[in-house]
Amino acid sequence: MAIITIIGIGQYGSALACVAAEKGNEIRMAGSPVDDEIVDACRKTGRHPKVDVPYPENVKFYHCRDWEKAVEGADFLIGAVNSFGVDWFLNDILMKLDPSVPVLSAAKGLMEKRDGTLISYPSYWESKLAKAGIKRDIYALGGPGTAEGIINHDHTHVTICGKDNAILKMMKNALQASWYHISLTHDAEGLETAVAIKNAYALGVAIALGRAHRLDKGAEQPHFNSQAAVFYQAAKEMLRVLELEHAELDSALVGIGDLYVTSMGARTRKFGLLLGEGKTCEEAQELLGGITLESLVVVRRLSHAMTVKARQGKVNLSDFPLLQYVMSVLETGKANALPWRRFTYENL
Repeated sequence: MAIITIIGIGQYGSALACVAAEKGNEIRMAGSPVDDEIVDACRKTGRHPKVDVPYPENVKFYHCRDWEKAVEGADFLIGAVNSFGVDWFLNDILMKLDPSVPVLSAAKGLMEKRDGTLISYPSYWESKLAKAGIKRDIYALGGPGTAEGIINHDHTHVTICGKDNAILKMMKNALQASWYHISLTHDAEGLETAVAIKNAYALGVAIALGRAHRLDKGAEQPHFNSQAAVFYQAAKEMLRVLELEHAELDSALVGIGDLYVTSMGARTRKFGLLLGEGKTCEEAQELLGGITLESLVVVRRLSHAMTVKARQGKVNLSDFPLLQYVMSVLETGKANALPWRRFTYENL
């Protein structure tokens, strides 16, 4: 059995802790600088305040200031931070971590270079570490799976990407369970881009449904047709972005699967429904208790990256009508009619 340290005590980090602990591994969870109260609650009750499932007994909790104790003797470390903790994780953890300890990132998101190139968080961290004279390969986990579903043993298929086969297989053996299935790939940028941009497009599917509910005037219908129509366009635009990144087919399909689960049952869906129903970003976030939304960061970065690439003649913005629509909703606070006719094609 392995010793696994998880930095980040949010819902997804908690889900991974439950999976790994049920395999018999020793799990040490450390929070971020703002998580001391959550750590105290977990120690006292054995439960996360926002996750109504008890942690297995072999999960231990550490305050952020004690993270180095949590990583002593660990076989690998999982970074389960959100988009707003990317630089903190780099400067306060990775810069100080023993380079011999493998790192697996569960964060989903992208950084943007000035030329419009999108890079994954692992690539961003690796480049910053290299400038500081630190050689480290960072592995990443991505794929369709809500924290709630994982905790409740719903069959889940994810992928771990990275360079070294032995480390990839070690991580897989430590985490794979009878309901938690893991594939492996060297296509790190393709996979990480796919599972990040799906957040932007899942928001589009949810906004469309929320707008349809608003027009229903209380008699809500399922609107499977319109959801499918927007899902089609979302997948189409995702594939165009992933083609630019030279993503492998399996990585692209993992992203499409992640688009589905995020559209159907994650925080992004709840937020998008509220936007479609007429709420502003601020109002929707307040109604959801100020939850962290990766989709907001991804939409803005992806939209800007495509705008830069359009200026360079590498893409045509008319090929991304759904992305443009979602960005306009965030900018104006108004979920107007979707550009349905721009989703159609004539392959004659």
